[in-house]
Amino acid sequence: MGVACGLASYGKRPVFELQFVDFINPGWNQLATNLSTLRWRSFGTWTCPLVIYAPYGAYLPGGSLWHSQANEAPLAHYPGIHIAIPSNPEDAAGLLWSAMHAEDPTFILLPKHLLWAEHESAEPLRPVSLGKARLHRAGADVTVVAWGNTMEKSIEALAKLSDKTSVELIDLRSIAPWDREAIEDSVRKTGRLVVVQEDTENCSVGQMIISHIAGQAELWEAMISPPILVSKGNVMIGYNPIYEYAALPDVERIVRAIERSVSVAQQRVAAAVSATGEKPAPAAKPAAPVKTSTRPPRPATGGTRKIVVPIMGEGIRSAKVVALLKKPGDRIEFDDSLCEVETDKAVYPIESSFAGIMGEWKTAVDETVEIGQELGTILTESEGDDLAEQLEAAAEVSADEEPASAPPASPVKRETSREPALSATITRKLGRVVPANLQIDARWDAIREARAAAKKSGGKNAPSPSVMVAWAVVRAMENHPAFRALMLDDDRIVESEDFDLGMAVTMEDDRLATAVITKANKLAWPEFVKRYNETVEATRGGRVDAMNAPLVISSLGAFGVKAAAPIVVPPSVGTLFVGSAHHELSPNGKKAQSVEVITLSLTFDHRVVNGAGAANFVHAIKGLIEGFQVPAAAASVG
Repeated sequence: MGVACGLASYGKRPVFELQFVDFINPGWNQLATNLSTLRWRSFGTWTCPLVIYAPYGAYLPGGSLWHSQANEAPLAHYPGIHIAIPSNPEDAAGLLWSAMHAEDPTFILLPKHLLWAEHESAEPLRPVSLGKARLHRAGADVTVVAWGNTMEKSIEALAKLSDKTSVELIDLRSIAPWDREAIEDSVRKTGRLVVVQEDTENCSVGQMIISHIAGQAELWEAMISPPILVSKGNVMIGYNPIYEYAALPDVERIVRAIERSVSVAQQRVAAAVSATGEKPAPAAKPAAPVKTSTRPPRPATGGTRKIVVPIMGEGIRSAKVVALLKKPGDRIEFDDSLCEVETDKAVYPIESSFAGIMGEWKTAVDETVEIGQELGTILTESEGDDLAEQLEAAAEVSADEEPASAPPASPVKRETSREPALSATITRKLGRVVPANLQIDARWDAIREARAAAKKSGGKNAPSPSVMVAWAVVRAMENHPAFRALMLDDDRIVESEDFDLGMAVTMEDDRLATAVITKANKLAWPEFVKRYNETVEATRGGRVDAMNAPLVISSLGAFGVKAAAPIVVPPSVGTLFVGSAHHELSPNGKKAQSVEVITLSLTFDHRVVNGAGAANFVHAIKGLIEGFQVPAAAASVG
């Protein structure tokens, strides 16, 4: 499993077989520490697109401890892992295809007896989406959910039931992710639920499904009988076939569970009759409930909260203030860094537990402060003592704005179909790219100063920081031929002295478009600013440009995104993501100082340029940004 993780991390898509899933425990460290966490802890920079294929389950006598276990629930416990459990050869092939094209580690747990059964498929094999259940049979009286081996047992159970019971049978197919909507819709219709699983009952997938359904108020109200779990008990599977089959769900147990579920009929309470035989007059309709709060009334104005030095570790009694990051009057949000203090071990940011306005500082840079000492104040807009109370106050305000009463809405099935985020053409092109990514921080001081000077002289017509960064990128492209190249469909690489520049533009409905400045290197500063603004505006208005830009600039700075790993779509050879400005520690002699930076994240096509060339290119952009000055021709465009 460690080898599979390494290969996947470096761009391969390995498929490894594990004989059997019962033997996974020696590899658990790799699963829990690396496979499941790699994408999350690298902020998406690294992915782990691998497939572990493992025979799974029992119903083949004599396997006992190491050949008859399911072990699905421990795997499903870890976020970041997909788990598919097919019940027939078509789904096995379709889920394997989808797993091989996913970007996360996927386990395909194949019931062992499927390997022994012969089955002919009359239709061509098709991909099967992870997290999409299959409706095996429609019904109206009870919903039965199964997967893997228990699908076969459930089908046999249905054959033994009388025709009076209408059973809706759902093949879950994958347990992480799992198709909540399919089960919810079915239970909403039938009012009953039976879940059949092969794994041990304790902390199991079946319990998770039942807990989810029971936790939905609308579904709970609609249920006629309590949900039932048919499962292997909390026992080992014995070597003797008698013990194995006694532990596992069988046809008779499934039949009894269905009959028990449908035997519960919905009861209605009869109207009460008085001693005289007359029905009492109907009670008056109760008044609409009035929302009340258990919290004391809040004053009209907010309070003053203290900023104190937190406990920073065992033995640390004092620290030195090295930076004050907020000024009096600045807006403060939850978790904003307020200041930084230095101990013998590290430099710590002190973050805000309140939202409000920065009050006064009661300390200064280079002062030594004690643990628990007050550093300053925040003027809050809520009287809550901490983050939890402020969130509770916000929840109360939201609740007070709801209507006092409303008629219950009838369930409406939501349509979830939508257009893919990426077109089929783009997805096809991505399959040929060999992507690599590198990131570097660039100081933001020069751009901020240039923007301030431009606003002072040009007002609202001053060029934006995005235009300034784009100008720096164009100048760097002039000196790096690989990033003036286009990667054609026939794999030819074509360089040009004159080149376009692309900018990713966010559209409505989460769509993306690319605005293209043609012959960007030929434009003087005033014309470049004008063309940039006009091109972006025209793209937002629906204009579609021919995409022949060697490089595309992307940014989500408006959302506060500091770093990301963009994709490269040919014919472009690179995409540069520009993160939002933020503070980082920078070496300054023997000390470290807090400086404002942006993160430049360059994803490039390794077929065109190697790592050293890409590093030189992005380092050149960094230098041009850090030394940026508005060209003397003009500081603004009217």
